[in-house]
Parts: sequence; C-alpha cells; structure tokens
Amino acid sequence: MTAPKENQSARRRAPGMSPEQRRAMIIQTAIPLIAEYGSAVTTAKVARAAGIGEGTIFRVFADKDELLQACLAEALSPEHAVRELGAIDVSQPLPDRLAEAAQALQAHLARMGAIAGSLHASGHRGGKHAGTVRGAGREESTIRIRTAIAELLEPDKATLRRPPEQIAALFFGLLFTQPHIEDEPELTTQELVDIFLHGAVTDGNAVTGAASGAASGGAK
Repeated sequence: MTAPKENQSARRRAPGMSPEQRRAMIIQTAIPLIAEYGSAVTTAKVARAAGIGEGTIFRVFADKDELLQACLAEALSPEHAVRELGAIDVSQPLPDRLAEAAQALQAHLARMGAIAGSLHASGHRGGKHAGTVRGAGREESTIRIRTAIAELLEPDKATLRRPPEQIAALFFGLLFTQPHIEDEPELTTQELVDIFLHGAVTDGNAVTGAASGAASGGAK
C-alpha cells in the first residue's frame, strides 16, 4: 500500500547545511561552552550540544584549536553589535535610543570578555592556528561600531555640541572604560545615558552660577 503523499513528505529529510552554515552553527553552539569551560571544553561536548556527531566538527575544522580560534574571532567580531544598533528605531527619543545602544554594546563587550578571558585563564594561546583565523581588527571594529552609533545620533545632529561622530566616540569610550567601584552598584543603562547627556551634577544652573560668582570674585 502506497503511503499518503503527506506522510512521504513528512519523512523527507530537511536539506543539509552547507559547510559554511554548519561551521557557523557549530561556532554559535561552542561559544557559551567556551565561556564556561575555556579551552577545557571537549569537541564531544560541543557535538552533543549541537545535536551532531563529533566527526561532523572535524569536517569543517581541522582540530579543536581551529574551532577555539574561530569562536574567539566570532566573539570579537563587531557584526552582531552593528546589526543590533542598526535595528534600533531612530524615531524614538534620543535617551531611549542611547539606552538601547548601551544595552547592545554592553552585551557585546561582556561576550568578548567572557570568551577571551576564559580562553586566556585556561592557558589557550591559539596553538598552531594562532593568527590564522582572522576577523575584523580592533581598529576596524571600533570604527564600525562608532559609525553605527553616529547614525543613531544623526536625527538630533542640530542639538549636539559636537558632530555625531565625535559624540559617538565619547559614548563608546564611556561604555568601554566604565570602572567597577567596590561596594557601589553598577549604573543602569538609563543612569549612564542620563549622566552622558546631562552631566554629573543634578543642577547645572547652580554650578554655572557658582562658577560665575567665583570668577567675578577673583576679578575684583
């Protein structure tokens, strides 16, 4: 008896991935495992998480070291952050746009730190594949992210004290260098954006007035 067409269709295997797609899927699966285990992660563990046979990994990677290097290059790549920034609705008020940008960039920086820190702490130095799996360089990555931030600032260009590109560089620098102070809670993204846009004081007029008064007194 011939099976109904719908049953035959249901049993058809899904189209196989290309080597590039398979490689990308394995990298995305491996990244959180590397953040947790560092270079001690096994290809068997990655294969189980990806739902594939371990041998499949070695069809697209020469060895585990090449997989680790590819994951590091992916974590350092600005591609995901740039896509996240590009998806932000520019019709929102500027503080909301920058708050979303801060969240996206903090996630990007945390991901970079988790992968690079975990590999370094576990003694991985790239092995024979060090420097062979390349992504965007640090300078290129920074430029691309700053450009994406500047595009978010463009609708408010007329109200900015400096060109959007310069404001974008300052904003990115603030996120990148924000220090952790012991016993003090981390700034929320909204607090960080508020300080960035309005300064560190609660009443700018009072400070301006005090400074003017001091200047007048000194001129006597």
